[in-house]
Amino acid sequence: MRTSSLPVVQGLDAAVYVIPTDAPEADGTLAWDATTMVLVTARAAGTRGIGWSYTAAAAQSVVTDVLAGVVTGRSAADLAGTAEAMARAVRNIGRAGIAAMAISAVDTALWDLKARLLGCPVTALLGRVRADVPSYGSGGFTIYDDGQTQRQLAGWVEKDRIPRVKIKIGEAWGAHERRDIERIALARDVIGPDTELTWFEEPVSSDDLAGLAAVRRQVRPDVAAGEYSWSLADSARLIDAGAVDCLQLDATRCGGITEFLRGAALAAAHSMQVSAHCAPNLHAHVGAAVPNLRHVEYFHDHQRIERMFFDGALDPHGGVLTPDPDRPGLGLDLRTADAERYRRG
Repeated sequence: MRTSSLPVVQGLDAAVYVIPTDAPEADGTLAWDATTMVLVTARAAGTRGIGWSYTAAAAQSVVTDVLAGVVTGRSAADLAGTAEAMARAVRNIGRAGIAAMAISAVDTALWDLKARLLGCPVTALLGRVRADVPSYGSGGFTIYDDGQTQRQLAGWVEKDRIPRVKIKIGEAWGAHERRDIERIALARDVIGPDTELTWFEEPVSSDDLAGLAAVRRQVRPDVAAGEYSWSLADSARLIDAGAVDCLQLDATRCGGITEFLRGAALAAAHSMQVSAHCAPNLHAHVGAAVPNLRHVEYFHDHQRIERMFFDGALDPHGGVLTPDPDRPGLGLDLRTADAERYRRG
């Protein structure tokens, strides 16, 4: 099927799933014991595409009440035009936050739909620059005891052979500095001298551009931020402020695959790499098409959910994620029966 002959989008559906974590999780400023996923299905000519965001249940209403009417009836080929129409539709409710995550889930579903209609993987539709996408193991929650931290790190490095990892520090808003230092030492002892552990992510809030820039000037590790960029403009502000060495982007928050690609191009124009935040089975496909990608975050919570919910979830062995060139779209199929027990709307 040619792009010019693709059918119109016939409708959007959105479902809410709430998945308990396998153990309590926390970082420096927040603790949680469940993760909410809003999953969007886009329909055209008997074909379905899926996209999702890790967000709040309220994003479902934005999809069904605000975005569905904008998207339905548009050509499945017209992703840039649809992205612009969705951005305009949320003007009066505000793009940042819930609306951006709803847009992200819809945009991703439309990319998956378009690729499936064309019978090709998303990586081929975007233009693949690499077959394998570098990844890093991420978790190391501040609430973990030493045994949990050791087991998780050893699993990444020894079992999965992932050569780069990240742990959380700054417990209780930085109130336990000594424990932070002990946990860093523990991590290095477990992973050995050759595994990468040199990433300093959001040492202060990404809203504090001057603070990020000040920290960046005074530390040796690369400083990264951008997971809370809700649009291209947010990414531009981080770059213009000299706040980051590597720009983080999250296709489940920034506006989907469409806006991720724009953010990566913006970073490339400043000779800067990007790193994909969380949702590894989505970002592996986007990352394969981004020349200036550093790596994808293989986040414990999200990879667990994606393995539970989807056939086709990727194996992280060797520290790379390899999208299957023979599976159309994002290469993922929802295991409806497995997911249904977690559905809340």
